[in-house]
Amino acid sequence: MAQRMNIIDRFRQARRKKVKRAGKLLLRRLSRFFANQSLIGDKPVFDKTVFPWTADFEANWQAIRAELDEVLKTPEALPAFHEVSRYQKRISTGDNWKTFILYGFGIRIEENCRRCPETTRLLERLPNLQNAWFSILSPRYHIPPHKGPTNGIIRIHLGLIIPRDRENCRIRVDDTILHWDEGKCIVFDDFYEHEVWNDTDDVRVVLFFDVDRPMRPVGKFVNRFMIACMKRTAYVKDSLSSMKKWEADRAEERRTGTGP
Repeated sequence: MAQRMNIIDRFRQARRKKVKRAGKLLLRRLSRFFANQSLIGDKPVFDKTVFPWTADFEANWQAIRAELDEVLKTPEALPAFHEVSRYQKRISTGDNWKTFILYGFGIRIEENCRRCPETTRLLERLPNLQNAWFSILSPRYHIPPHKGPTNGIIRIHLGLIIPRDRENCRIRVDDTILHWDEGKCIVFDDFYEHEVWNDTDDVRVVLFFDVDRPMRPVGKFVNRFMIACMKRTAYVKDSLSSMKKWEADRAEERRTGTGP
């Protein structure tokens, strides 16, 4: 029986590797199509005015920051990125990159959203929101170069807690270096290679969220179909299961008084 299960596991692992390779090839080919279908151009970094609603986040950033401050009162209850997505172990180590997830792959994390009603209210207004979380980066941590899976989405960061030595806290997107400011958004395409440094003694926190790239009707249709297919993969299903388990465990700890 054990030998049979081992054979089945090896078959599943081999199948996943093949699906992953095929998926990466397809996404690379689709990236050229999405670039041609884009209504905002194809470049690493965008002016935030491509999304006029970023002004609402900037106008309400202090309310979002107040909710973040409550979340940060129990940092030990926050998972590292690789604890909710085991596929991120190359870029997330130890407790250096923590997250508080509000939306993952379009799925609302109810308990966390209840704890951050104003942030959630703003996010609910966004067209085709895919992911949203507080991204909490420890002092002296470097996120190595990496790329997102698709240029069908665009990423926004809203600065919430930015080190005083902001020049040494930065993100590189392709060949552009960006610095965060509290209460200000930056907009970029994470399909371009990017990396992050926090070479300071202070924590850095941004509200990190992804929305669908604005495209012509055909591109929009293909993108939605592609994202729907991605949600059926182990990459997404495993991550969603981890997020929901973490949420359920923390809710149970608060209910029983056994957690932070």
